[in-house]
Amino acid sequence: MNRLSHWINLLNKTIGKGIALFSIILILLVCVDVALRYFFNFSTAGVTELEWYLFGCIFLLNAPYTLFKDKHVRVDALYQKFSEKTKACIDIFGTLFFLIPFCLLVIDASIPYVYNSWVIMEKSTDAGGLPYRFLIKAVIPVSMGLLLLQGISLLLMKLQVLKTKTSV
Repeated sequence: MNRLSHWINLLNKTIGKGIALFSIILILLVCVDVALRYFFNFSTAGVTELEWYLFGCIFLLNAPYTLFKDKHVRVDALYQKFSEKTKACIDIFGTLFFLIPFCLLVIDASIPYVYNSWVIMEKSTDAGGLPYRFLIKAVIPVSMGLLLLQGISLLLMKLQVLKTKTSV
């Protein structure tokens, strides 16, 4: 594995493991929210929004880690029967023609959206909502940038497979 691929993998592995802690926080937060709502008839928009923000971070920032671990959904019934070189060719094709364009499209579409949110320091419109909505919106291009990097790493690793492995 080349050095660039190694560093990209390490970055997304570290972020993925860190974001996993958000799952624990989210579970605890939902339990507290439910308990407060049902036992004390107390709820706030801020807690509900925080739950959604954590979920968004978990979903978006774990996508690169999921790609690193090769756990994204695919039709494994066919894929698993292919040789390593054929798998590498399929992954290279998918990365070049689907993953990279998708990431670039989402980054391009989200930058103005995020920029406008930062300019106005967007906050929740709900009473008691969180004042930092612009921060969660910034996660969109960041996560797609990380996914793009992981796609580049995957591409480099699969090109290496084509160079070194013999067909089975």
